[in-house]
Amino acid sequence: MTPSKHFTRTLGLALCLTATALSSTLAQAKTFRMAIGDNVGGTQYELGVKFAEEFKARTGGKHEAKLFPNSQLGSEEDTVSNAAMGTLDFSILAINNVTPFSPSVGVLTLPYMIQSLDDAVTLTQSEIGQNLTDNTVRDAGVRIIGWAYSGFRVLTNSKRPVTTLADLEGLQIRVPKNEIMIDTYRAWGINPTPMAWAETFTGLQLKVVDGQDNPYITVSAMKFDEVQKYITNIRYLFSIEPLIISESVFQEQPADVQQAILAAGKAATEHSAQFLVAEEEKIKKELTAKGMVIADPANGEKEWIDRAVAQVWPKYVDQLGKDNLNKALQAMGRDPL
Repeated sequence: MTPSKHFTRTLGLALCLTATALSSTLAQAKTFRMAIGDNVGGTQYELGVKFAEEFKARTGGKHEAKLFPNSQLGSEEDTVSNAAMGTLDFSILAINNVTPFSPSVGVLTLPYMIQSLDDAVTLTQSEIGQNLTDNTVRDAGVRIIGWAYSGFRVLTNSKRPVTTLADLEGLQIRVPKNEIMIDTYRAWGINPTPMAWAETFTGLQLKVVDGQDNPYITVSAMKFDEVQKYITNIRYLFSIEPLIISESVFQEQPADVQQAILAAGKAATEHSAQFLVAEEEKIKKELTAKGMVIADPANGEKEWIDRAVAQVWPKYVDQLGKDNLNKALQAMGRDPL
């Protein structure tokens, strides 16, 4: 064989091997789909953006997460079902929409359980949070890998200022399809209207319902100021919104990708807490400038707290487990039941 022929053959073999290696790499690369219930600008979306950025960096650009905000891939509950079946990779959604699939996470939705961002971080980042993650894998076939901290769900409505429970009378308030939240409003003397998240803006716009509750950042991101006038600073529920991954999808990944997913989720969670602190006060001022009127409940919210705790907590102690509730309370430095 002449030198020129040998060189040509060697070069051809090298190019073939390079192409094969490149083809193999491209075949293994994946763009994961992430459903997001809220619109662009909310804490859910911010968590998703940070996760995608960290995940891509931690996989050397090999893997990406593509975000689908504003319920493009279905209702929040639908995304849990789809992730459980392995037809959806990731979803970010309100914790109350995970509860029907894994009841133990209901501990995070009891009225007045979480009283600050510090409490939220303590519960999600401690042994309590790991137990909830384990239970959700077992019960729902999805794994919690991150948390968005969205702040307290404030009450908005289009009719009048609300500072007392008497002011609630006659108002139609939208709530998620979550029994604890429904029972909380019943304890306050009204029968709320369960409504899917994707239908809420239209329901408010068409006056099917008069009001709803969500964190300030969500009120802003969803442009509720266009259909709501009044805000009441109730603090019955601190909104925590988990980032979940299909457990079957997670288990399909090699160990290094699993570690990248978990590390990206942790980094995104830390970012979410910082985002809430930086943005919430600014958003309050923006909503006021847009014409919304903000009020505090009378008497330090006492009647709201007394009724919710007295009527709702006893109903769910057995379901959620007294020991689990006491562990949560003790982790936050409060007296056990």
